[in-house]
Amino acid sequence: MLRRLVLRPEIGSLIGAVILFVLFAVSSTQFYSLPGISNWLDPASLFGIMAVAVAMLMIGGHFDLSAGVLTGTAGLATAVMTTQWGLNIWVALLVSLVLCLGIGFVNGYLVTRTGLPSFIITLATFLMLQGLNLAVTKLITGTVSVGGMSQVPYFETVRPLFASRISLFGVDFKIQILWWVLVVAIGAWVLAKTRFGNWTFAVGGDPVASRNIGVPAARTTITLFMGVGACAWLVGSLKLMEQTSVQTSQGFGEELIYIVAAVIGGCLLTGGYGSVIGAAIGALIFGMTSQGIVYAGLDSDWFKFFLGAMLLLAVLANQYVRRYAERSGR
Repeated sequence: MLRRLVLRPEIGSLIGAVILFVLFAVSSTQFYSLPGISNWLDPASLFGIMAVAVAMLMIGGHFDLSAGVLTGTAGLATAVMTTQWGLNIWVALLVSLVLCLGIGFVNGYLVTRTGLPSFIITLATFLMLQGLNLAVTKLITGTVSVGGMSQVPYFETVRPLFASRISLFGVDFKIQILWWVLVVAIGAWVLAKTRFGNWTFAVGGDPVASRNIGVPAARTTITLFMGVGACAWLVGSLKLMEQTSVQTSQGFGEELIYIVAAVIGGCLLTGGYGSVIGAAIGALIFGMTSQGIVYAGLDSDWFKFFLGAMLLLAVLANQYVRRYAERSGR
């Protein structure tokens, strides 16, 4: 039982999360108060939604460097269509969802058809989206941001779904936390209980062998990229409805945080192994660290150092677990 527990991909991130919680709780009582918990669940939930999709893609053996900037594309598309073109907000949300799914499809299709590394394909997508977000927004609005969402017709019918708050003992928790829990539950169920989950592990472990036994590798890969697009749309919409505006720089650089969360959560860079629950815990570690440093009175400049240290420790731990698993299997 102990060996099976150690071999769980999320066990390392869980231990790390417990240690961090204890350290920050000792440093400040505000950290474990309900307002404090609400503060660090806020960033953790948004990063956690994307970490789930990125983790599933990494288990399938690929990366998506355009995931961060795609959240900005989703928000900008909805904002421009509603505030500038007068499109109904529900229709605009649907169109932006189709757009994000389409970008994910193109990424997956190019990866499967060309045989090029997903790193190269999505790096190109990242650069193109970054340029489009800036150039098209400036062309239409004359600025680098789009605001005024609160004045859009039917905005109040959409806001409760994406930007409402749930009061718990007098403390407000954003509804995006529930979206995070829902996405994690769906991702965990898909990987553990469905044929598609088996295909994901098979394609990430050995794409050639998986194709030889009848796994639809290309279709699985494309679907995983589209999953990243769907989660990017959700995060972009959550941010837009909460802030009622969007910047062209939104999401820039966040793709690295998603990958870090997935790796901390037990995903191997080589594919075929990982857990969306672990990725969610990795995002939780990010949220706790970002706010815990402030509560502990430490210089916030140390945050990136701690994040890098956690990544290095996670990679070393994952490497040890894999070697332990290989020895145990003999």
